[in-house]
Amino acid sequence: MRRNLPMILVRVIVGVVFLTEGALKFLFPQELGVGRFAAIGLPYPHFLAPLAGGAELLGGVAVLLNVYAGDGALLLLVVIGTALATTKLPVLLGRPVGPFALMKAHLYGWLGFLHEARTDLAMLFCLVAILIDSGLHVGRRRPWYQSKGR
Repeated sequence: MRRNLPMILVRVIVGVVFLTEGALKFLFPQELGVGRFAAIGLPYPHFLAPLAGGAELLGGVAVLLNVYAGDGALLLLVVIGTALATTKLPVLLGRPVGPFALMKAHLYGWLGFLHEARTDLAMLFCLVAILIDSGLHVGRRRPWYQSKGR
């Protein structure tokens, strides 16, 4: 148990953060869901915000319960990668990137990026650790010598 405790703690905080963020996209759609996605400049915000919220809920549950945790982590890596590219990359560059607006920040460039992206980067590295620890299960084929009855 003691050997697994660090990974359990990582799973708990990552699961709780993504469960909360996914739920908030549905509870406060104007501030954190569709409205925010539209303000960022994402196309089809009425489709993408619920999709992202659902992915965060599903991935958060998988990570928290350690059931298909690696697959959940991979799903959440797509979400967090999109968040970094659409909201934090403009801060790093100090200008809008394509359709993605530049958010108001105290600093721009590397320092501003590291400050604004600190939680996203922490979640990114935790998700990579979970993926490495758990591996992927969806799409994995059962060896020919194992029957479904075993």
